[in-house]
Amino acid sequence: MTGSYRIVRIAVPTPLRRSFDYLAPDVGPPPKPGVRVRVPFGQREAMGVLLELPERSDYPREKLKSTLGLLDSEPLLSARLLELLRWAAGYYHHPIGEVMQTALPTALRRGQAATVAGTKGWRLTASGRSVDASALRRAPLQRRLLQALEGHAQGVVGEELASVSPGWRGGLGSLARKGWVECVEQQRCPIPVRLAGQTDSPPRLNAAQQAAVEAVTASLRRFQALLLLGVTGSGKTEVYLHAIEEITRQGRQALVLVPEISLTPQLAARFQRRLQVPVALLHSGLSDQERLLAWLTARENTPLVILGTRSAVFVPLPRLGLIVVDEEHDQSYKQQDGFRYHGRDVAVMRASLEGIPVVLGSATPSLASLNRVKQGDYTLLPLPERTGSASLPEVRLLDMRYLAVTDGVSPPLRQALQQRLDRGEQSLLFLNRRGFAPVYRCYSCGWLAPCERCDARLIVHQRTQRLRCHHCGADRPIPVSCPQCAGQDLRPLGAGTQRLEAALSRAFPQARLLRLDRDSTRLKGALETLLHRIHAGEADILVGTQMLSKGHDFPDVTLVGVIDADQGLYNVDFRASEHLFQQVMQVSGRAGRASKGGLVLVQTYYPDNPVFRALQHHDYMAFAEHALEERRQTDYPPFTHLALLRAESPQQPMAWQFIELAHGLAAQCVAGADVQIMEPVPAPMERRAGRYRVQLLVQAATRRALHPFLDRWLALLDGSRPGKRVRWSLDVDPMDLY
Repeated sequence: MTGSYRIVRIAVPTPLRRSFDYLAPDVGPPPKPGVRVRVPFGQREAMGVLLELPERSDYPREKLKSTLGLLDSEPLLSARLLELLRWAAGYYHHPIGEVMQTALPTALRRGQAATVAGTKGWRLTASGRSVDASALRRAPLQRRLLQALEGHAQGVVGEELASVSPGWRGGLGSLARKGWVECVEQQRCPIPVRLAGQTDSPPRLNAAQQAAVEAVTASLRRFQALLLLGVTGSGKTEVYLHAIEEITRQGRQALVLVPEISLTPQLAARFQRRLQVPVALLHSGLSDQERLLAWLTARENTPLVILGTRSAVFVPLPRLGLIVVDEEHDQSYKQQDGFRYHGRDVAVMRASLEGIPVVLGSATPSLASLNRVKQGDYTLLPLPERTGSASLPEVRLLDMRYLAVTDGVSPPLRQALQQRLDRGEQSLLFLNRRGFAPVYRCYSCGWLAPCERCDARLIVHQRTQRLRCHHCGADRPIPVSCPQCAGQDLRPLGAGTQRLEAALSRAFPQARLLRLDRDSTRLKGALETLLHRIHAGEADILVGTQMLSKGHDFPDVTLVGVIDADQGLYNVDFRASEHLFQQVMQVSGRAGRASKGGLVLVQTYYPDNPVFRALQHHDYMAFAEHALEERRQTDYPPFTHLALLRAESPQQPMAWQFIELAHGLAAQCVAGADVQIMEPVPAPMERRAGRYRVQLLVQAATRRALHPFLDRWLALLDGSRPGKRVRWSLDVDPMDLY
C-alpha cells in the first residue's frame, strides 16, 4: 500500500472460508473493526463485519471494489469478541463471515439500525396509585399486578409482568377498564427489572457451598475454569447467585448459559427476585425485537446479568466478570447444523480471553470435563449433599422380565402413583419419546407406516389423527385401511408421551395430568403456563420427555418413574452409556428435593447393567472412572480428537462420489501417524428428508495434529468439482456420530 488509499478487510456471510478486501472512503476518520459495512458482492449487496484495516492487500487497487457505506459509527463487536469469533472460525473450520453473523441478532444481520423502536409498557394512573392493593382480596391477580407496578413511573413491559402470572393480560385488562393502569410507549426500557415485592433473602450456605463460593470469588480477576460437581438439589444455583452478587457489586456483568429454553423461566424468576440489577433473557423463543433489545442492553457499560441459551455466549458484555455454564454436560450446547460450535467450549475460551473465571455446573459432568480436572486444567468444586433437610431419593430397579405391564406401567409403579395421589403429592413419569406411538402397524400383513422421505417410521399423533415424521416433518392422515393388504386391523404399536398420558387418565380418572414435551409447549408462552400450573399445585402427575429432566425444581414431586430406561443402552455411539446415565440421573434428581422423601422407580429389562447399579447408589464418579478407562483403552475422546465429514445429496451416487474423493484427498494430506482416516460409511439413517447421507470420520491423537491436517484437507475439498454438487459439512468434536 502506498498510502493513497485505505483497505478494509471484511467478513462477508458466504460459504467461502476467507475474508475480503475492499476500498474504504479516503475522507473522514478510518472505520473501526467491529462495525457493519455494506459491500458489493458478486451481483448483490451484502452486509459484512469489518475485521481489520490491513496495511496492504494481496490485490492491486484496480481489482478492489469500494464499500457502499458504514451501518454503525461505533463497533458493535469489541476487539475481544472479534478475537473470540476468529478463534471459533479457525477451531471449527467454518467460514468467518457466517461465524460473525452468528454473533449478531437477526435484526442486525438484516441491516437494521442498532436501536430499538418504542416498546409498550404499563404504569399506574393517578387513580391506580390511590388504590389500596391489599384490599383486593377477591382479585388476587389484580392485587399482585398493582403491587408489581408500584414505583415504576416509566412503566413495566409485558415480559416482566409475565413473571407475576402467565395470565397477566386478563388481569391487566380489568385494571385498565377501571382506569387504574395505562399503556405507555418506552423509547428504551431496561429488561427485565426486579419487580416490587419480589425480593428473596439469600439462604444460609452449608460448608461445601461456602467453600465453592469462596473459590469462585477468589479468582474473579483471573482466568480459572471451575467444575462445580453437585448432586441434584445440592444448591448449585445458590453458588451461582452468591458469586454473581459479588460481581454486580463491583459494577461488572455476568453471563449465565443454560442448555434449553425450558430452564429459563424458573431460573429467570429466581434471579430477578434475588439480584439488584436487570436480568435480560436471550433465547430463540423471543421475537427479533426482544432479542435485539436484550443484546443492546448487554452492550451498555452497566451491571447486568444475561441469562441465555447457547448463542448467548457471543453477546457483547464490555464489563464481563463471570461466566456460568449450567448443566455443562448437556448435548444441547452443541450446534448441530451450520456453524457447529460447542457453547460450553466457546465459553471457556471466552473466559480465557477475558481473564475471568468460568463455572461449569452439573450433577453429571461430561467425561471430557472430568478428564480436564484429572489433567489439572480445571478445578473441582464438590457439593456432595443436598441442601437443608432434603436427602437423595431411593432408587429401585424394576425388573421388567418378571412384571406384567399395562400400557407401559408396571404394577409397582402403578401402586406408587396411587399412594402419592392419596397423600396429595406429585409424581413425574419420564418417557423420552413424544407422540402417541412410535409405529403404526397392520396386524394382518405386518405393514409398518413408513416415511416416504426418510429411513424411518411415522409417529402416531392420536389427538390430531395424523402420522408424522419427527425427522423431516412429513405429515399425513392416519389411514383407515392398510395400503398393502387393504386390511382393517391397523393399530399403534409402542408408547409415546401422549399414549402414556391417555393410559394414566383411564387408570387414575381423578388425577390431574400435565404433559410437557415439544408438542404441548409449541405455542409461545405455553411452557411458562405449564410450569406455573405445576408450581401452583394444579397437577398430580407430570408426564414428559427430557424437557422435564433438566434443572427444574419441583418441591412437591416425591415419585419419579422412568418408563423405558433401556432406550439407548446398547446404542452404537460410544457415548451412549454416558448419555443414558446422565439423563436418568438428572430426571431422578427431580424427586424428594424438599423435606419430603423421594422414590425413583426405574423400569428396565437389564437391571444388572453397571449403569443402573451405579445409578442405585447415586455414584456418578464410579461410573465415570470406569467409562474413562474404557475410553482410554479404545482410543476414544477425550483421549483422542475427532472430526466428522458429512455429505448428502438427493442422488445417492453423487454423495458417494464426493465422500470417496474426500477419502482419497485425506490420504494425501496425512503427514504422520497421528491422524487416522476411517473408511466412508452411510449414515445409520442413510436417507433423511429425501437426501442420501454418507460420512467419513477422522481421528487424531492430538489437536495439534488434527487442525493443520483439516486446513490442508478443506483447501482441497473447497476446490473440488464434486464438492460443489453436494451439500457437505465438517463437524469438529462431533457429539453425534450417527
